[in-house]
Amino acid sequence: MNGSSADDAPQPPKVLTTPLEIAANLRQLLDSHDPLIITFHERTQRFQSYLVEVDRETNTIGLDEMIPRDGERFLMSGEPYRVEGFHDGVRIAWEGGGHMTLVESDNQRLYRGPMPAEVVYHQRRNAFRAALKLASLVNVEIGGDRLKSPLSGKLLDISATGCKLRFEGDVSERMQLGQVYERFAAYLPFGTMTAPVELRHLHFEERVNTTFAGVRFHNMSGLVQRQVERFVYQLQREARRFDKDDDF
Repeated sequence: MNGSSADDAPQPPKVLTTPLEIAANLRQLLDSHDPLIITFHERTQRFQSYLVEVDRETNTIGLDEMIPRDGERFLMSGEPYRVEGFHDGVRIAWEGGGHMTLVESDNQRLYRGPMPAEVVYHQRRNAFRAALKLASLVNVEIGGDRLKSPLSGKLLDISATGCKLRFEGDVSERMQLGQVYERFAAYLPFGTMTAPVELRHLHFEERVNTTFAGVRFHNMSGLVQRQVERFVYQLQREARRFDKDDDF
């Protein structure tokens, strides 16, 4: 036992089946521009997309152009697929198999199809995501056999299962979705945390010349897990204190 209360234990997944509930949860992914990982049943490659439409009246959704683009071919040929997204520590996932139509309008390429009949909603209480204040961002470094040289960046937020990173410039060509990088280091206030990480999200924002990456901790040791929990708890405490100060 690690001494945490039952409230902190992962909650069992729920299956949402009413169109209202499904649309409301998909709209959260849409509004927050949360990245989606798409996998096809017979294939190991992962693809990234975003929800760009959730229409309750027509009972349809729209997915943004897939990265890499090869995924479009599999989608258009009707291969069954799974979509998975995370919103504030909640995993929202569904199976897709309905016919999707390719739509091109206003220089945007999207895939439109039926809203899923079921969505798995998995609230993980211990995956509270704590954001860092811009003034106190933590330095990180990511490296591994698949990288010619390590990349240095900043930690934007962290949870018990992963974290969001920021890198100056466009480093998206140097990294690959689904890849495990064996050497990730975060220089936390009380010591360096090192762990392998899996790249789940990658996006270069040209407007601010910055690459944003989402990684999930991979085969974490008990020591690293305790370091992460300690840091998340510290950030939660600071956030609560900050909120109290805001009341006055």
